[in-house]
Amino acid sequence: MTRLPAVRSSRRLRALLLAALGLLALTGLSACGDKPAQRTIADTEGPYIDLGELKYQVQISRQLNPRDVEDRAYFIGLPPDEAKLAEDETWYAVFMRVENDTDEPHPTALSFEIEDTTGKRFEPLELADDNVFAYRNDGALKPKELIPAENSAAAEGPIGGSLLLFKLTYSALANRPLEMIIKSVQVPQTEAKIDLDV
Repeated sequence: MTRLPAVRSSRRLRALLLAALGLLALTGLSACGDKPAQRTIADTEGPYIDLGELKYQVQISRQLNPRDVEDRAYFIGLPPDEAKLAEDETWYAVFMRVENDTDEPHPTALSFEIEDTTGKRFEPLELADDNVFAYRNDGALKPKELIPAENSAAAEGPIGGSLLLFKLTYSALANRPLEMIIKSVQVPQTEAKIDLDV
């Protein structure tokens, strides 16, 4: 008889737990019809992130060597005054993919920067039109369009992304993680960030 209140209390606790679980399940089911939340931060290369109505993805990032046969083509169209590195600099490439999976055209980001943990930022170099791997856009992506364009050398190459070429300092490489920061054209204060696998 002295255990009866404990049994009632245990049943009450069990009933409360079942009710709470049922409520959580209903909340999850009701959220299924909602538009998924935008993802503006990625902890690694590979996942798509959202900026406005477009999806951005870093296919891969890595240091480049202009004397390497595999890397040589990435330096085509480099302005002569940018062709030399300072003693504390290295070439660094980020290969980007952008996708418009909507039925309307949308403006593309025009600002890409790499930031180290000290807050120092680096901008990509402008490459001439004869570099078939360079990141290009006309200010907007048409419905279902991609960067790099389908059947282009950049899209059909082993990486499948368009090149953003940077000069980074060795101290920046030491101050990891490095973040790729992409700024929205529509809302300039909106940024998406991707940690680069350095």
